[in-house]
Order: sequence, then structure tokens, then C-alpha cells
Amino acid sequence: MAVLVYVESWNGSFKKASYEAVTYASQLSKKIGTNTIALTISNKDNPKVLGNYGASKVITVNNNLIEKFNNKSYANVISQIADKVKADIVVISNTNNGKSLSPIIAALRNSSLISNAINLPESIKPFVMKTKAFSSKAFANYTTTNEKIIISITPNSIGVKENENSIEIENYNFSDPVSDPRLKSISTENIIGKIPLTEAEIVVSAGRGLKGPENWGMVEELADLLGAATACSKPVSDIGWRSHSEHVGQTGIAINPQLYIAIGISGAIQHLAGVNASKNIVVINIDPEAPFFKAADYGIVGDAFEVVPNLINALKDYQTKN
Repeated sequence: MAVLVYVESWNGSFKKASYEAVTYASQLSKKIGTNTIALTISNKDNPKVLGNYGASKVITVNNNLIEKFNNKSYANVISQIADKVKADIVVISNTNNGKSLSPIIAALRNSSLISNAINLPESIKPFVMKTKAFSSKAFANYTTTNEKIIISITPNSIGVKENENSIEIENYNFSDPVSDPRLKSISTENIIGKIPLTEAEIVVSAGRGLKGPENWGMVEELADLLGAATACSKPVSDIGWRSHSEHVGQTGIAINPQLYIAIGISGAIQHLAGVNASKNIVVINIDPEAPFFKAADYGIVGDAFEVVPNLINALKDYQTKN
């Protein structure tokens, strides 16, 4: 029995979530006493790099029929490979694509599905796994006696650890993917030069308190100084000030960075549901009664148009002196 990990790539390249998934699968394999097999689809990076994170074998699938992501086609590929290598456990990162893949694979393989995992299983027989629940407001322990299990891990919860391994590469010819004719990729919007929100260690976010899109320059400048990703609240993306790809919250992207800075965001429960897993939350708001302060580790009551420029200047002084 092997542990198969699907290693997602974006525009043919691996990112942090890719290495985190392999790290987790490698640690799980050691606990079970088996080996880690990684699977890549339409990847252009050198697959040997996955050996640095514990994979002992990489199976690569490149086919012009699956160059664009289609969850039914990809699920069929992953299921076939899992059968081929006799992998009872399949690990997937709980990214947007992973969320659409894991239930299909579970149905195809008659597997138990454990989503939002945040650590290794507490027990193997029966299989007991701690996960996030209720939009990260609580934890749940899931138990299954099914030998076949799909595990989707919450990005940024496990971390990336190098565990160099000798590695074998195998190219697999998947010639007949079965896709859903109702699903078709029309176009892809690529965000270039930005840190993906799900991978960011620091996120600087802003809401309607900034009064207009023309004032976002100071948010971006602060993010650049901190090496952070930028985000926004739902109302901001709804009115078109910022892209929907930056919307964090219950109906947007759920994140769990080391540091989340919220500027001019009141802290509605839907927004908190997507960011309350952040390790440290800093709130900047002119309203001392803003609900967000109750969830904050640090709070600054003040006008964002005064506080943020002062933060920027302080950071520039610090970086100049150090």
C-alpha cells in the first residue's frame, strides 16, 4: 500500500501548496510504514524536485486532452493512478481545484473523504483525523474504518519541510480521459506577480473604509514592504474596486496566514469566517466599536489615512537601518 499525493501545478509550475502536499504525504507514509508516490498532471517543472520533500516516485501525465483543468477528467486520471499503484490513501491540497476534485475521486473509489485536515492522523486503525469545521470556528475529529481514504489538507496548515529522497520518474500515457461535457474551460485569468492568498504568510487587506479604489496605493505599498499578498472584503470586490480573486471571507477565499492586517474592515461574521484561522490579526479602524476588534490580537483605533502612511514610513526607516 502506497500513499498517492496529487501535486497540483499552476500554469505548469509548482507552488508552495504543491510542496506542502508532498511534505504531508511523506510524513503520513512514514507513520503508516509505506512510501510516497506523487502524481503530476500537465506539469512543466522538473518533477525530480518533489524528491526534496519526501516523494520516492513521481508519475507524470502529459496529454493535450487534459492541458486545461477539468475536474472530471483529472479525477479519472487520479483514480486510475491510485488503482495502478495500489494506493488506499490519496492526499490532495484543499485548493479551489482540490475542493472540486476530492469528492469526485471519493465517489469513484468508494472512499471516505476527510476534508480540511490540519495534521497527521491521531490513530491509523481506526483512522482518526482532526480537521477544521464550521468555517474554522471549531475542530472535529473524523473517524473511518474504510481502508480507502481521500484526505484534503488545508493550505498553509502543515508547512513545507525538506526530506530529500532518491526518486524515480515514470511517464504515464493516459489516452482516454472521461470528462463531463457540461463543463468547459472558456478562458483563464492569470494573476501575475502576486503572492497567492492561500500561500501567503502575510496578508494586507482593506475594506470600504478606504473610500475608493484610488486609495489602494498605500495598501499595496505596505504589502510590498512586508512581502505580503493583498486582499479585500466582499463589498469592495462586489462594487468593483478590487478583483474578486482578492476577496477573502466565507464566500471568498479562506486563508490562514501568520499575520493578517485588516484596514478599514468592520469585521462582519462572513468576513471573519474566512480569516479567523490567521495566527495573528491586526485591525486598523477609526470606529472603536468595530466588531473586528473582538477578534483582533492587536488593534489600532485611528484613521487609516494617517495610520497606514506612518506604518509605511516606520517600516522604511527600519529596513534602511537594518
